Amino acid sequence: MASVYAEFAHREGWLEPDRMLSADEYATMHAAIDSWASQDRVWDDVTSAFGAPSVLFGSTDPYYGKTLGYVTADPSTPMLFFHLWNGTGPGTEPSWPPSREQPLLPAVRRGDDPFAASFAFTPEGRRRRPAQEG
Repeated sequence: MASVYAEFAHREGWLEPDRMLSADEYATMHAAIDSWASQDRVWDDVTSAFGAPSVLFGSTDPYYGKTLGYVTADPSTPMLFFHLWNGTGPGTEPSWPPSREQPLLPAVRRGDDPFAASFAFTPEGRRRRPAQEG
């Protein structure tokens, strides 16, 4: 949800990112994001490939989920988001701390497009989706 509000704030000029991507960085990231997310990834993979986020939603503590947002100075350019999760699996008792040292990347999103067209699950994200009835 924070990512949706961030997009609105960016378009209105209210968002104060920690880092702006250049147009070239953004174009490269935008072109690569879907194929890059076709493999399982963790937080360090995202920041190693794309650098520090423009906006961090959540804690820097790796035991908690978070969303990394990337943005250019152009408010008409959609933001790019990496949604990270470090919870427990379905049917298991919650444990603390989680067994993973890095949060997993279940999904990426390119803002402004319709949800189905802008949201992509990683293999781990697809495995964690609830089974569809019917």
